Amino acid sequence: MKHGVAFRKLSRPTAHRMLMLRNLVTSLFEHEQIRTTLPKAREAARFAEKIITLGKKGDRAAQVKASSLLLKAELVPKLFGTFATRYAERPGGYTRIHKFGNRPGDNAPNAILELVDNPRDLRFEMTSRAIGWELLKEKLKKESPSSLIQSGVHSTQEFIKAERQIEFGQAGGRLRPKTRWNLQKVLRFRDDSAAIKMTRKVGNYADHLLATPVAAQRLSNEWRYKKQDSLATPFRTRAGHMVPGETRNALYLARGALGEQKPTSMPLLTAEHIFGQRTKRDN
Repeated sequence: MKHGVAFRKLSRPTAHRMLMLRNLVTSLFEHEQIRTTLPKAREAARFAEKIITLGKKGDRAAQVKASSLLLKAELVPKLFGTFATRYAERPGGYTRIHKFGNRPGDNAPNAILELVDNPRDLRFEMTSRAIGWELLKEKLKKESPSSLIQSGVHSTQEFIKAERQIEFGQAGGRLRPKTRWNLQKVLRFRDDSAAIKMTRKVGNYADHLLATPVAAQRLSNEWRYKKQDSLATPFRTRAGHMVPGETRNALYLARGALGEQKPTSMPLLTAEHIFGQRTKRDN
């Protein structure tokens, strides 16, 4: 039994392992979000934390050491400029790892490694959707859906401002404690523009949820091509499903270029085409 093993060898010799980690960190600083296996993401995150700490120091020795570790020299100004300014008040924890299923073939666990507070922050996107859902649920207790569709969801900025001032575990507020904690966490080290962006995302998603039943009803009517068909059931959205009118889910929007591109060579089949063929076959 081995004791005191501090690092993963990743089934590679030392030179190969160090070059691979340098390559992962370079790609992370370039795109601010990468996808790899979970063990590689954990080792690359530790390595990236140390390099960002060098960028916050900003002296000549730190620049020489950072430039010797990164594989692209054009990322050195970004490290000592953008990242040093972004994480100036943050004492640590510059990276975040999201587990992302398993890789086809060898079933290795996948993960998304990203820099916190990046422009495509996954937690920022998911928190805005959770707030929009809970805000709309609170609004529907007092107003009818038809009146909300006509007027829209207002006072979102005041709602977020009030929730940010409540400490974690303190009674009060209209959000769930975990949602409020995520809101305070994603906005803690960001400027005022992030709060405005969060307000806009919350309002847009709440309005989108209001329009979902209307679109779902239309889709249900199109789906019911025969009144006597036993398979014609009303369309209902479930957790994890994209609602009608939404082409990309939150994970795809957050990871940006990491989204898998669907092949465009195959023609798209519409509902009329499928049901028309089925009707001809039944007849």
